Amino acid sequence: MPFSLMDIAVRRYGHRGSLWITRFRFITLEGMKVAAVQLTSTGNITENQEIALTKIREAAGNGARLIVLPEATSQNFRSGRLDEQAQSLEGPFATAIQALAEELEVTVVAGMFCPADTVERDGKTINRVSNTALIAGPGVLGGYDKIHTYDAFDYRESDTVLAGESLVAFDVDDLVVGAATCYDIRFPEQFKELASQGAQLIVVPTSWADGPGKLEQWRLLTAARALDSTSYIVAAGQSRPGGDAEAGNPSGPTGIGHSTIVDPNGVRVAEAGYEDDIHYSEIDPNEVAKTRRTLPVVTPAD
Repeated sequence: MPFSLMDIAVRRYGHRGSLWITRFRFITLEGMKVAAVQLTSTGNITENQEIALTKIREAAGNGARLIVLPEATSQNFRSGRLDEQAQSLEGPFATAIQALAEELEVTVVAGMFCPADTVERDGKTINRVSNTALIAGPGVLGGYDKIHTYDAFDYRESDTVLAGESLVAFDVDDLVVGAATCYDIRFPEQFKELASQGAQLIVVPTSWADGPGKLEQWRLLTAARALDSTSYIVAAGQSRPGGDAEAGNPSGPTGIGHSTIVDPNGVRVAEAGYEDDIHYSEIDPNEVAKTRRTLPVVTPAD
């Protein structure tokens, strides 16, 4: 069996500043093929669950061992209140993905929303959610809660989303994989910290906003974070609503496509366009080690 579970417990193994590093342990024997799945979520979590399961089966059928789906896979950002369809990691959306991941012996990362807290904003009571990157594999069900909420460009994600506090890493095959989500990519310290704790690949589920200069920023930031951390970046985004016809027009954070896989030297080895797609790449841990010997910008944690 190419995938075997070693330790399903969540282990807190480091504290740097105010952030805890949480790590899930997986062990396998072979190298790893990854898939960045670009899709278009609807406003219905049940529909999106079926879309996700179909894409996971396709990617696994093509040999992917780590399958990354976009931020907001469970419900897109333009479809109304997030709290009304938010589910815990024990709910049907997460458990259906975990069950399929177990069946296929793969690891899946997919964006969803979990109930979080209740706050008052401008006289209104708001039930906030966590913007969670679900991490699911055989015997494992966990998640990373997005740390940096998208409070930028006249949008305030923090009004409806509670920011996370913990960095998360997990092992798949011979690689340590770190997790980040969308707007996190503008914060190099998070990627450097994940790398210092051993991450060789960082997944970034995303629902990027379109508009003038936004695609150029996305390409620059994904390459920069790969260079900062000397890690592979696997960034899976929502497709651009309206596809090529709407490309470049200003939008909210509903997707720009251009899911990408970037190597530790900042070279883009795969990139999608604006429409639904799946891109694959073989990940070589030796390339990470070689890059870090040549360019020692990451200081390993004690």
